[in-house]
Amino acid sequence: MIDAHVHFREPGLTPKGDLASESRAAVAGGVTSFMDMPNTLPPTTTLEALEDKCRRAAAASLANYAFYFGATNSNLDAVARLPPGSACGVKVFMGASTGDMLVDAPHSLERVFAESPLLVAAHCEDTPRILANEARLRERWGPAVPPEAHPEIRDAEACYASSSLAVALAKRHGTRLHLLHLSTAREMELLSSGPMGSKSITAEACVHHLYFTAEDYATLGNRLKCNPAVKSPADREALLAALADGRIDTVGTDHAPHTIEEKQRPYLQAPSGIPLIQHALPCLLEHVQDGRISLGLVVEKTSHAVADRFGIIDRGFIREGYWADLVLVDLNRPFRVTRTALQSKCGWSPFQGREFRSSVVGTLVSGHLAFRDGLCHPIPAGRRLEFR
Repeated sequence: MIDAHVHFREPGLTPKGDLASESRAAVAGGVTSFMDMPNTLPPTTTLEALEDKCRRAAAASLANYAFYFGATNSNLDAVARLPPGSACGVKVFMGASTGDMLVDAPHSLERVFAESPLLVAAHCEDTPRILANEARLRERWGPAVPPEAHPEIRDAEACYASSSLAVALAKRHGTRLHLLHLSTAREMELLSSGPMGSKSITAEACVHHLYFTAEDYATLGNRLKCNPAVKSPADREALLAALADGRIDTVGTDHAPHTIEEKQRPYLQAPSGIPLIQHALPCLLEHVQDGRISLGLVVEKTSHAVADRFGIIDRGFIREGYWADLVLVDLNRPFRVTRTALQSKCGWSPFQGREFRSSVVGTLVSGHLAFRDGLCHPIPAGRRLEFR
């Protein structure tokens, strides 16, 4: 599995996670390579910050690594000058984010979509819609808005308004666009099925939107709080159908750890994000066990298609001359998720107590045995991904 969507929190946010701890969680879950998002401290909005992350990963990561360059309203000249292969893509937050990472000025969005030399990966939520929804619910609940309101605040309309804008911009400028973590049935109307090679606009679904529904907020509360929100059972069914028919092209995690103390705050103060990477592959294999999707489709969406879409050199396939990034899975070895087996620094998982029917037995990263039977190798052997 190549996870093209993670937040490993280094530098600046390392009480939540770091490149060493979260790459251990990755290989323990069968993820051989990851692509990390730019909203760290400092944000990855300069080439110097990008190279600093690569140096950190070379010294610490058990998995192969790459990093996104973050677009802001004020670094558009740097985006336009990015050298080919310098990053896995340009990340644009078209919905609420931290600091300067929200790109909401119309002229800024036009420039990103018109001038980025790299694939544009977009988080799409409409901030004015979200703020209006939140204000309306504050009138009803006051400061005690419950976690169950999250999909009502970050609703389907907020997602569609932003996703449809991104698609319109990409079509106008001929942008290579990858829509991240789509979560609604309506957004599937924006996508086309068929071979990924014929598309300039592609889409990702994340494992939690394919597994959980809004009904799970009642038991998980803020532990399920993420952006975009997990939504209705009908939305989940639409995502699974789009995964099967080719409208959804890749599957990632949006792995985003926070401390349990942060998650225990009242809903409006609790941060959004979930640690997911260690159980992403077993989670997807549950759909295989249920007959919803095929094992081959899981391989396609988590490995082949990711390598093809991002232009990763010599990875993503079992071929002579390619790097040996391999995962051994036992489809008949069930296990229950326990706190003691978690590798993420935050020490919790929304899957705790759940039983999966398939286990990751071993993970090879660039020919190196990074994980075997519950144990991670102590030597960081991950390598920097290269791109065409």
